[in-house]
Formats: sequence, C-alpha cells, structure tokens
Amino acid sequence: MSGALRTRQVEKPWGRDVLPAPFVDVPGKRIGEIWFEPPPELSRLLVKYIFTSEKLSVQVHPSDDQLPGHGKEECWLIVDAEPGAVLGIGFREPIGKEAMRKAALDGSIEHLLEWHSVRAGDFFYIPANTVHAIGAGVSLIEVQQNSDVTYRLYDYGRPRELHLDEGVAVARGEPYPSDLHRTVPARGSLNLVDGPLFRLDRIEGAPDAEVAGRYRGSLLVIPCEGPVHIAGEEIAAGGCAVAASLDEVEFANSGLSLLAQSCFA
Repeated sequence: MSGALRTRQVEKPWGRDVLPAPFVDVPGKRIGEIWFEPPPELSRLLVKYIFTSEKLSVQVHPSDDQLPGHGKEECWLIVDAEPGAVLGIGFREPIGKEAMRKAALDGSIEHLLEWHSVRAGDFFYIPANTVHAIGAGVSLIEVQQNSDVTYRLYDYGRPRELHLDEGVAVARGEPYPSDLHRTVPARGSLNLVDGPLFRLDRIEGAPDAEVAGRYRGSLLVIPCEGPVHIAGEEIAAGGCAVAASLDEVEFANSGLSLLAQSCFA
C-alpha cells in the first residue's frame, strides 16, 4: 500500500530539546532519532533522521555474514551541521584487537578515531565493521539495513551497556577508505549507493530514464526540498513514503528528493 510511513520519535541522551523545522519538539524529551516505520515490502530498509547535541557512542555493527539477518551497513547525508561538527569514522592508523580493547576500556579510543569535519551536503557510506561515532551539532538522514544490532565500545561514561567482546570481534581496525566519502552538490541528480544491499539516488525534479530503470517495484521516497505526491497524497519535506512504483509519484519540477530501495525481494 502506498503512502506516508508512520514515524517514531526516539529519545536519546545525546538528542535535542529543540528540533529543526519541520519537526515538532516534544516537551520534556530529548529526541535523537525520527524513524520511518518500514513497510512489509521494504522491511530490510530503514530511514531515519538523526539530531545530536552531544557525541554518540563509539560503536560498530556486524555484517550479515557475521550475524545472518542482522547485519548493518548504513549511509549518512548531512543536512545541517554546526560550526566544528565532526564524525569519527575509522582509525587514524591501523590498530590490533587487543590494543583496540584496551583503548575502549581507558577511553583513548575516542582519540584514535579519524574525526572528519562535516557540513551540509557531505555523504558517507559506512560499511559493516567500521568503528564510528557521530559528533555533536549534526543533523543527518540515515539510510540503513533494518537492524538494531549496535555494539558500543565506548560511551563517555554514560551508564549504558558496552559490548566489548562482540564489538572488538567484528571491528575493522583500519582507516576509513576516502572513496566512501563525497560531497553532494546543492542541485542536480546523482547516484549515491548502487548495491549490493540497497540503492540510493538524490534527484532534482523527476527521475530521468537511467534512474527510473534502476527502480522497479516498491521504493521509498524522501522529499528533501519541496513536496511530492504519491497516489494523490502530499508528502512534505521531512517525511518519507512508500510507492508501489515510480509511476505513482508526482515530483515537483525543481524539488529535491531521495529514492531508496532494497536490493533484496
């Protein structure tokens, strides 16, 4: 069934009291994530907005090979960033398992990460096994495999469970490949991810024939600037909807949208 997806606002200790427009604050709650509940036909794919006022934990996710059905690869499109905002992705230098575990225990792992300065338009693909942490003052759209398995290695003294054995076992102690980061221009259409787990495109206006050829069947549409209409329903920026096919979607001539689709049936 086509139409807007239900949203879920998730409290986080690093979330925000005041959300950016068009999202609405929840008095007395620090909202860190807004999830769009995936439809059954795209259950392997999850879209979120993430808003941070503090650093997230240093964490890592397993792959499907390591934990079948629960692997997690993800990507981030930065929609806003305060001055000095950073993302920690990968290590500055190669590090072994025992050294990584020791650094997680004493907190020095934070300083061994490579911290990347970010601004709106930066895009990062995060493979499974990549140690990472989102810094404060960041707003981003995350498209990911639909898995909630997160192994925390370090959490700045917050009273939350760590998962050192599981996390160190799957973590890759390597620098982050530079070709997995790019800057998305303010206008225009381009492919951001093309499998093998999911595909993602940013388009301006309606998709051209090449993009349309990649999206057969159900897909997610995430308007970023200007609304789209799906089966007659308006979906505004800040929303996410499922469409049975691209034929159901009416795009604004100069609007910007993300298209996402799982590569699995």
